[in-house]
Amino acid sequence: MASMFTCCFGCCGEGGSGHVPLKEMPTVQLDTHHMGTDVVIVKSGRRICGTGGCLANAPLHQNKSYFEFKIQSTGVWGVGVATQKVNLNQVPLGRDTNSLVLRHDGSVYHNNEEKNRLPANSLPQEGDVIVSGITYDHVEMNLYLNGKNMHCPASGIRGTVYPVVYVDDSAILDCQFSDFYHTAPQGFEKILFEQQIF
Repeated sequence: MASMFTCCFGCCGEGGSGHVPLKEMPTVQLDTHHMGTDVVIVKSGRRICGTGGCLANAPLHQNKSYFEFKIQSTGVWGVGVATQKVNLNQVPLGRDTNSLVLRHDGSVYHNNEEKNRLPANSLPQEGDVIVSGITYDHVEMNLYLNGKNMHCPASGIRGTVYPVVYVDDSAILDCQFSDFYHTAPQGFEKILFEQQIF
C-alpha cells in the first residue's frame, strides 16, 4: 500500500513536487502559419521583412483593441486588419473585402476603394511609430501617428479580423502588441486571447 502512494505521488507533477505547471498564455505575435510565401518573420514574431503579408496569431475579440507598428525601413508597406481569407501573397492589401489597411502612401483601402487618407503632411516616415497604433472597435479602425490621433477613421470590413501587416520593396516593420511606445487611447487595450477575456 505504501509503495502505491509513493508511486502516485512520485509520478505526479515535476519531480514529485505535486505541483502541476500552469500553462502559459500565448504571446500575441506575427503568425508564421498565416503569412505570404516570401515573408520573413524575425525578432520573436515581431519583425516582418521580405515580400507579402502576415496576420497576427490572435483575432480581435475584445471590443476595443490597440496595437502599434514601427517603420524600421521604408518601402512599400501596409498595416490594418484582415480576415483569414485575405491573400497574403498579393500586395498591396485592401483590394478585396478581406482587408482594411493603411498603405505607405497615406491612403486607407478596403474592397479596392479608398476609404480615407492621412493628411498630406502626416505621411509616416522611417522611425515613426506608425499609426502609433491602430484602434479597432469592431466597427471602425482609427489611426495614430506617434501618439497623435490622425482623425482618419475607416470601416467596412466584416467578420473575425486579425491585425495584418505587409511589406515589399525593402520595407521592414516591427509590430508591438504589448509594451507600447505610446499610451493606448482611453478605453483601448492590448489584444487579448479569448481565454483572457472571459
